[in-house]
Amino acid sequence: MSAPAAAHDASAPHRDVDAPTTLDPDRPTGTPGPAAREDRVDEPADERRPAFWRRFPAAQAVALYALLRLSGLIILALFAHRAGADFWSLLHSRFDGIWYVQIANDGYDTGLVNHHPESRSTLPNLPFFPLYPGLIAAVAAVTPFSTPVAALIVSWLAGLAAAWGIYAVGAHLGSRRVGLLLVGLWAVLPHAIVQNMAYTETIFTALVAWTLYALLRRQWVTAGLLCLVAGLSRPSATTLVAAVGLAALVAIVRRQDGWRPWAAAVLSPLGYLGYLAWIGHRLGRADGYFYMQKTTWKIGFDGGASTLKTLKQVLTEPTSLAVYTSTLLMGLAVVLIALLVLRRYPLPLVVYSVAFFLITIGTENYYWAKGRYLMPAFTLLIPIAMGLAKARRSTMVTVFAFLVLVSGWYGTYLSLVWRWSP
Repeated sequence: MSAPAAAHDASAPHRDVDAPTTLDPDRPTGTPGPAAREDRVDEPADERRPAFWRRFPAAQAVALYALLRLSGLIILALFAHRAGADFWSLLHSRFDGIWYVQIANDGYDTGLVNHHPESRSTLPNLPFFPLYPGLIAAVAAVTPFSTPVAALIVSWLAGLAAAWGIYAVGAHLGSRRVGLLLVGLWAVLPHAIVQNMAYTETIFTALVAWTLYALLRRQWVTAGLLCLVAGLSRPSATTLVAAVGLAALVAIVRRQDGWRPWAAAVLSPLGYLGYLAWIGHRLGRADGYFYMQKTTWKIGFDGGASTLKTLKQVLTEPTSLAVYTSTLLMGLAVVLIALLVLRRYPLPLVVYSVAFFLITIGTENYYWAKGRYLMPAFTLLIPIAMGLAKARRSTMVTVFAFLVLVSGWYGTYLSLVWRWSP
């Protein structure tokens, strides 16, 4: 692991930086820019904090995340009990969770047809990247827990790691308060219930957060390795590869940090490309992954044509709550991306956010799930966290109380009413 070579050193995750960093080409990554004075967030003196929080500030963020997600789970449990539904099955035995558990138990298919007798579909399980099912299998092998329970253990632990990483990014950009608010906002997103399901959102978000944090501190080798691992978790890791690659290119052009940006640029796509190569070998054709997606799963990148077609229908015809919610979240994402650009936040954050939004709207079909697809783009919440950090504590409490109820209610809707993938 390489140490950052920047003139400004945020040497610990809990160090306060009083303003968001900028895209100014004359400043090294991580240094305050023109918006520093306006976005300064004053904090209470350290001596007012309990000793434990002063020594381990990230623990407060992790505890906050756990508390907020527990609130959402309690709401779901109460309504599941009233509906006579099995609470745990709602978390580990729906849609993608079924596929991941099957892969952890039986491995990958050898062709374009799923031959597992217990499978509910004949579609191949090859589109599901190997990191999450591999970790599920590992946990199930070394613990007495069943594979579905192991899936939840991995997902929940990854959620805690994601909260820690998100806090680190927020504290680096603004302050401890900004970091806490950023974690809190991510924990009460409308689709936050998925963070407690057997899905890959938490593990991917954790890898994204720590990769971006490493980039902000110019720890190039660390960023490259983390991005490599992220490439084994989801195909949308290409957005993170773009962020690492472009940041490395800028450093290379400026002749900064020696060989380390080169290493990051080389390492970052290897996980993603490695899995695609393995699929190609398994199916006997170089374009095996994309051929499989097109011919069996009917999922591909159409540049947003499918999304635009559905959006026109949303604006002219009645539709479901899930579709309305995804429309609202995509519209909000456009506004937040504009704020990230106008406020000149660091290049890796902007590139990742823009790329993630484009790949979300550019993927055909599954319009109702695009709100969930945007969940790993926690960077979009940074302008909200920065603004909320200036508010009174009573305002913050009111906002989060409202968001907890909305998130818990919508998570219950997705689990008990909505019959498709969340």
